[in-house]
Amino acid sequence: MNQYSDFDLDRSTAQAWAEFENRLSEVISVIDDSADMRISAATGSDDEHGPFVSFTAPRRDVVRCEAASNAVLDDAHQLGAGQLAEMESLGWEPPASAGPVRTPNFWVEDQQEHSDRLSGLTVSALRDVYGVPHPVFLSPDQLAEILQPRPAPIEDDPELDSDDVIAVMPRGREHLDQLVEAELTDMFGHPPLRDAEGDIAIRVGSTMIFLRTSPDGREIAVFATVVHDVEGRSRATEVLNDLNADARWVKFQLVRDRVFVTLSVDARPFVPAHLHHAVRTMSEVADGIDNDLAVKLRGRTTFEDET
Repeated sequence: MNQYSDFDLDRSTAQAWAEFENRLSEVISVIDDSADMRISAATGSDDEHGPFVSFTAPRRDVVRCEAASNAVLDDAHQLGAGQLAEMESLGWEPPASAGPVRTPNFWVEDQQEHSDRLSGLTVSALRDVYGVPHPVFLSPDQLAEILQPRPAPIEDDPELDSDDVIAVMPRGREHLDQLVEAELTDMFGHPPLRDAEGDIAIRVGSTMIFLRTSPDGREIAVFATVVHDVEGRSRATEVLNDLNADARWVKFQLVRDRVFVTLSVDARPFVPAHLHHAVRTMSEVADGIDNDLAVKLRGRTTFEDET
């Protein structure tokens, strides 16, 4: 069986949102008047006027959440009548110009002990109303060690530190997972986001790449689903064969109606520089070819028209 055939993007995304919601609940439970927070959707343009949810502590043991309304959103992110109604049906209070809470945004206040409810409302607004496709497309302004900020750009030709070429022999898959997680944390400045299967998601431009260690701890698979709903397997096979003939490092594979691009990293021994190279290479390929390949194969990209 192809090692990627069991990968389900929808399942992985649902698990990532669930994990994000749990982490956010933990953060909300400790917010005080010295630790305001704002989580924005990474729009790639003017984040200041894009969708966001902010958190403050107006009183002891009380947290107020505010979610962007049309009064503060730019033209590209205005909410339609259905979205406005959905915010209120979820439990958000409408913008208010009078009363104890005056804000141009949707808002909700609750006791801090109800952090699970507040994190659930936040996820519903970000995912279901604002249309954020995955938590890696969020940009919290602080507490990056718990949430998922925008990754720093990956340099084309970074200089290697001496530590990057030190080889370590993993004692098994668990040890390899620890080595990979520590290195990615160092690369991006925050712990990576994993789903329930252990796959790590990394945002790259308008798409994502994933990392998965093999059960025997001998390999790190780096992969991305770049095209979905491909029409015509014969035509797709011809196109991918041509790509594979010219490709270096990566391999294009057709799995049912999806195109994966994959790269295998030898993990015995584990060398940080090899992981850096794999992430950088896969990032360039996945974000650089998905749109053109989707047109050629009459399919769709992972997050078509989402960002």
